[in-house]
Amino acid sequence: MPLELGNAAPLFSLPGAGGDTISLESLRGQKIVLYFYPKDDTSGCTLEAQNFNAQSEAFAAAGATVIGVSPDSVKSHDKFRAKYGLTFPLASDEAKTMLETYGVWVEKSMYGRKYMGVERTTLLIDREGRIARVWPKVKVPGHVEEVLAAAQALA
Repeated sequence: MPLELGNAAPLFSLPGAGGDTISLESLRGQKIVLYFYPKDDTSGCTLEAQNFNAQSEAFAAAGATVIGVSPDSVKSHDKFRAKYGLTFPLASDEAKTMLETYGVWVEKSMYGRKYMGVERTTLLIDREGRIARVWPKVKVPGHVEEVLAAAQALA
């Protein structure tokens, strides 16, 4: 499903680190930064998570909630959050249903080998649950600052 600006973000409900349930419906009325990443505790994913964490107060001041989503287990998320002191929620989609719905579970290629994985993508969802901005194929350096600026500019 292509993520079109202005369309309603697909609803989801996923288990989160710490035993929480994370659902789009429960966050209605808030701006949401939904970022998809491939794997806990790998170099790019760790840097991205640390960058979001470093700006957590600025996102909160902008009225935005940051949520990370990967196919890793809740147990993996719990370890990842504890190891790096992450303060925002991480959702687990081991079944990859939500990842497929959002179009980020894709065929990838490394060293000529094809495999399925998460395409690093970030969405900004407005207070009414509509997609306000999409960043596909994210490169980590400078990304969080760009997302923060967009969240601050969004009414």
